[in-house]
Amino acid sequence: MDYISVFRSETSAFQRAVGRAVGAGEGAPLVPSCPGWSVSDLVGHLGGVHRYVAHILREGTTEAPDHTDLSLYGLPADPAVLAAWPIPDRAPNLGPVPVELTEWFAEGALALEEQFRAHGSQLPVWTWSAEQSSGFWLRIQAIEAALHRWDAEGVTDAPAPVDTGLAVDAVGHTFEVMAPFRRAVKQAPPGLGERYRFRQTDGNGDWTVRFEGDQVRFDEGPADAELAGTASELMLFLWNRIPASDLEADGDPTYFERYFELVPPV
Repeated sequence: MDYISVFRSETSAFQRAVGRAVGAGEGAPLVPSCPGWSVSDLVGHLGGVHRYVAHILREGTTEAPDHTDLSLYGLPADPAVLAAWPIPDRAPNLGPVPVELTEWFAEGALALEEQFRAHGSQLPVWTWSAEQSSGFWLRIQAIEAALHRWDAEGVTDAPAPVDTGLAVDAVGHTFEVMAPFRRAVKQAPPGLGERYRFRQTDGNGDWTVRFEGDQVRFDEGPADAELAGTASELMLFLWNRIPASDLEADGDPTYFERYFELVPPV
């Protein structure tokens, strides 16, 4: 998959969606799929991640940068602009969205794309995963850009689905990387052998996973609960964007509630 092209197209679509959602001088609307966040918070979050990752790649750092170091993020110097900047601890930030925020986002997305093009996927760098390479960041940032583009589009429109190929990749990535990470960060309860099957209806994707103790493993055999839907729908469910009721569900409904106890959102 050409993750760089995906990243570029999704960040561009994100910017267009934000532009549609933000009226001149008007307050920042809430993002329906991100409870407690406004459009300003969404832009600030994704733009901050882009700047943080770009710093890692540019410096080739093999240690975790201090995420509280504001110098990493290239914030504007103008005190009046900073006064209107979204502060994460104050979310939802509902004031008018400063034009400098969207400009800052565009510059940061372009800078990260340039770093991806410069270093490819083989640069050894720090990540929060076992995979310590620029390829980890490239893959996850393409996925995250698509997810938040979907969030931003949902403010004013029915969001377009995630590209099928990327969504299939994101489903696998969820079980390989995100689910173990989320379980560890949130200290989720141990699995009791629960088996979930996720079946793609617009392709051949089929994933059965088992939660056993602290482990998340691909498995075979009958599942306790099954969800079927397009690759995009499966991805969006796994990222807690749409409910199980939006998909074809088979099995005890309590298992679908249990899933987000086993894999808590972060």
